[in-house]
Amino acid sequence: MTQQKILNSIRSALIIDDENDICFLLSNILKKNDLKVSCVNSLAEGIASLKLHEPCVLFLDNYLPDGFGMDFISYVKNEHAGTKIIMVTAHDTPDDRKNALQRGANFFIAKPFTVDQIKNALQNI
Repeated sequence: MTQQKILNSIRSALIIDDENDICFLLSNILKKNDLKVSCVNSLAEGIASLKLHEPCVLFLDNYLPDGFGMDFISYVKNEHAGTKIIMVTAHDTPDDRKNALQRGANFFIAKPFTVDQIKNALQNI
C-alpha cells in the first residue's frame, strides 16, 4: 500500500474554526469516536493542512478571519473530493442551510451543538 493510501485509510477529521473553545470541544467529541483530529483557525491554515493530509471529514465554520467557509466548500469539493464536509456555524438561517447544502456540504449543524448532533452527522455522511 502506498503512503498516500495509508494516510487516507486513517479515520481523521480536520476542524476549521477560529474559536478555540469550539475546536477543543469538537476535538474531544471526535477523539472519543476514534477519529484522529487536527484543528486550524483560518482558511489559509486549512488549505495548508489539506495539502499535507486529506481527512475523511471536515468540520467547517462559516465566519472565519480570512473568509467564508461557505465559499471554501467548492475548493474542498474540487481539490479534495473524498472529504465530507460538515458545516458548523452559529449563523443558522434557512438560507444559510440551503446555500451550504447546495454548494456541496454533506451536513449542517448549528452552534451551539450537542454530542448527539455530532454523532448523528458522522453516522449520516
